[in-house]
Amino acid sequence: MLNIQVDDARAVALVAVIHNGEVETLRRHLQGEPDLATARVLDRCGVSRTLLHIVADWPGHFPNGAQTVAVLVAAGADVNARVIHPGPKGAPETALHWAASSDDVAVLDALVDGGADIEAPGAVFTGGPPMSDAVVFAQWRAARRLLERGATTTIWQAAALGLLDRVQALCSTEPPPVREAVTNAFWNACRGGQQPVADYLLERGADLNWVGHDGKTPCDVAHESGDDSLMQWLRARGARGTAELK
Repeated sequence: MLNIQVDDARAVALVAVIHNGEVETLRRHLQGEPDLATARVLDRCGVSRTLLHIVADWPGHFPNGAQTVAVLVAAGADVNARVIHPGPKGAPETALHWAASSDDVAVLDALVDGGADIEAPGAVFTGGPPMSDAVVFAQWRAARRLLERGATTTIWQAAALGLLDRVQALCSTEPPPVREAVTNAFWNACRGGQQPVADYLLERGADLNWVGHDGKTPCDVAHESGDDSLMQWLRARGARGTAELK
């Protein structure tokens, strides 16, 4: 496998070509040096990523991203290759995880069309599939596209996306979800602006004022979602922001 340092002239050129959407120039690079399709670019910390990761990298939405993915896959790029970290820390994400994190639906589609595993583990924070990254980073277009492409959802992901039937089904299992899981799902429903799901989960015993991820309560994340009706609904039930709980 070809490893290229990030400051190597070839790496600099490839990153520029990919981020500028110069598909034909990339094709010529690959024809002249076929090993580039599976090459890894190593940063100064020893973390290595593929050219497909570079297409999907934050902030995503680079010109001709989908075509770039198609060219790389046709040249032999491994669509399920993972980021490699030199130590035990660091998430082994695929390019699809990165596309989900960037809310880049065009690249997401191209990767899935190219054979990307939609349920591949490796997401940051949870170790889960790309859906986890999409919901964790509130990339709702990517999350919904993954759903359309057949991705599964956990209870908290389903809650964030407003999938009430799915949430009800998961709450009806034996044994039922523990209160912590119901509360986490409620928090995510509020973050996603999903009042019917939040209402259902509150009735199931969710903690209305749980100080959750990033030190925020359901009221805090509902406010950030911009859903005024949800905020009014929460306030009427006694919900408070973190600052009010101190």
